[in-house]
Parts: sequence; C-alpha cells; structure tokens
Amino acid sequence: MSKQSLMVRWLTAIVLLATLPSPGWAGIRVGVAGPFTGQAVFRGEQLQQGAELAVADLNRSGGVLGQQVELLIADDACDANQGVAVAHKMVRDAVVLVVGHACSHASIPASEVYQAAGIVMMSPASTNPKLTDQGYDTVFRMCGRDDDQGQVAGDYLAAHWANEHIGILHDGTVYGKGLAEVVQATLDRRGVKPLVFRAYPPGARDYSALLDELKAQGIGVIFIGGYAAEAALIVRQSRDRGYDAQFVSGDTLTVDEFWMITGPAGEGTLVTFGPDPRRNRQAIAVVQQFREQGFEPAGYTLHTYAAIQAWAQAVERAGTTNVRAVASTLHTDDFDTVLGTIRFNRKGDISAPGYIWYLWSNGHYAPLR
Repeated sequence: MSKQSLMVRWLTAIVLLATLPSPGWAGIRVGVAGPFTGQAVFRGEQLQQGAELAVADLNRSGGVLGQQVELLIADDACDANQGVAVAHKMVRDAVVLVVGHACSHASIPASEVYQAAGIVMMSPASTNPKLTDQGYDTVFRMCGRDDDQGQVAGDYLAAHWANEHIGILHDGTVYGKGLAEVVQATLDRRGVKPLVFRAYPPGARDYSALLDELKAQGIGVIFIGGYAAEAALIVRQSRDRGYDAQFVSGDTLTVDEFWMITGPAGEGTLVTFGPDPRRNRQAIAVVQQFREQGFEPAGYTLHTYAAIQAWAQAVERAGTTNVRAVASTLHTDDFDTVLGTIRFNRKGDISAPGYIWYLWSNGHYAPLR
C-alpha cells in the first residue's frame, strides 16, 4: 500500500475519532481502536483493514439481530493516555464492542474504562498477561500471551545458543520489557545467564553506541523486546557496522515496516508468532478478498476479523447485545472463525495453539523449517 493511501487512512481515522454520533443511526455500533499514527501505525492498519472487511461482510449477510453494524475508528497512537481518551469516547458513542487496542500499554488502562461502562473489549494483538489477569469478565484476547511467548523464545535461545554471549534488549514498554523479562527468567531456569539485559530509548534514530558496546562485549545473539521500527533500525545499523549478531524478537515484527526499514539487513531475523491464520482452510475466501483489494492480511489482520465474527455469533446466540449476556456466551461457547474453531477460557484468553518460529527472508516472514 502506498504512503499516500496510508495517509488517507490515518486522516480518515482521525476524522472519525472527532465525529459525533449520527443522531438518526438505529443500528449497532462497534469500534476499532488502535495505533493509526505513531510508532505502531502498520499494526494499526492491520486492525483497521480486518475490522472494515469483517463489518462489510457482516452487513452484506444481514447484519446482527437484523440490524446493520456501524464501525467507528479511533486512533490511540500506541499511547496509554490517548488509549484512555479513546475508551471514554467509545463510551460516549455508545458502542457495544471495541476491537482493540493493539499495544498493551494502551489496552490495559483502556480495559478499565470498558469494564466499568459495560462494553465488550476484544484485543487482537495485546500480549501482556495483565490484560486478562485483571479478572474483567468483559475483556477478551484474540492472541497469545507473553508468558507463553517469552518461554518459547527463552527455551529456543537456551537450546541453540547456550554457549554464546546472549544479550537481551527492551524498549521499556509494558510489552517490550514484559516479554524480555520472561525470556530472561526462562534462560535463568535453563541455567543460561544473559551477559546483557538493558533498555534502549524508543524513538531514537541512532543506536550505534549501543551496538558498538554489545559488539565489544562479544554478544553473538540479541533478543529484542520492542516494536518494529526501533528493532529494524537496530538490525540495520548493526549490519551497517559489520556486526553480524543473530537477532531474535517477538510478534511485533510481523509487519511490512520491519523489512521496509531493514531491507536485506533483516535477512535471518527470527520471530515468535502464532501459527499463520492465512493458511487456515476457514480463512481462504477472506484472504482472497483482502488480496483482491491489494492488501496482504499479515500479522493480526485476521485476528481482528475473527474478533468481530466471534462477537457477532455470541450476540445472535444471546439474542441481545447486552454485555453480560454476550460476555457469558463468549466465555462458554465455541465459535467458527477465520482462525478456526475457537473458545475462550475463564480469563478471556483464546484457546490459541501456541507460538512457533518465523524467519525473515527476501522481504517476507515465513515459518521456520
């Protein structure tokens, strides 16, 4: 997608955020909240694309409870304070479902607002355990958790590079630091002690001093807990300096932005992510629709689509959009989605099949063979 098209989408999101509810609207309102500006904008595009197509498909098939669904889009810029502001606006706009947010440090404080207001929240991409560990019965997660993801990453590092000097970097965010701490704890349990565990400044443009320090210490494997833009800069700048460490990271690198920044320098980067839903039999037709529109539904696009599918099925079975009835159905039933047949546990976590490994190569990430 061109930069011009992205800018149009960003501006659309901002305009929709500022738009007051339509006085004559008699349908059902749902919202999608995510980063449509800022450091994680490519993740936001995945959420927006997934939600738009899901709602369009839903309305073409008759809507929900015989009513059409209106989608409201709001930009949280991957920021905690703006996430809370967006949540309050969703309450004012009388939405009954929020698909979002993406960044854990926006999702967690926003979830308090949704729980208090009686709005179902389904995050496609927030992996920090606290989101569902809070005990809110209206909060659900469509993806895995960092206490699982970090263990998978730590076990892999211990199994393959126990004799290497390992460094762990994080950006200090709820997501990045939380994931890095689980990796460190897993390595400790395996008897492998990382030589470095430290934060790097998000939003910086020059990580050369950090990389020179790591190279001087002989760090051969680097795990990065953070978002794609900074991780990509670290990878690219390391290669520019002749530093050939093995880079390993988490699910936030499943965006085109990573390769747009690294180019061939990103070759060989390893990433943990759930099994690719684009390969599911249930997703074939939807994936084809996205591709016909010129969009590749990578990352959490299909998780977003699936959130709206599961919610719509729960509403139909409950016969109402009442939050307690819908949340109760979500907690007890199975749902047929583009992710396959899913269910949620008592915390609101999806019955996800776990994390696997992907390798960035030639501009794409693909399952590690």
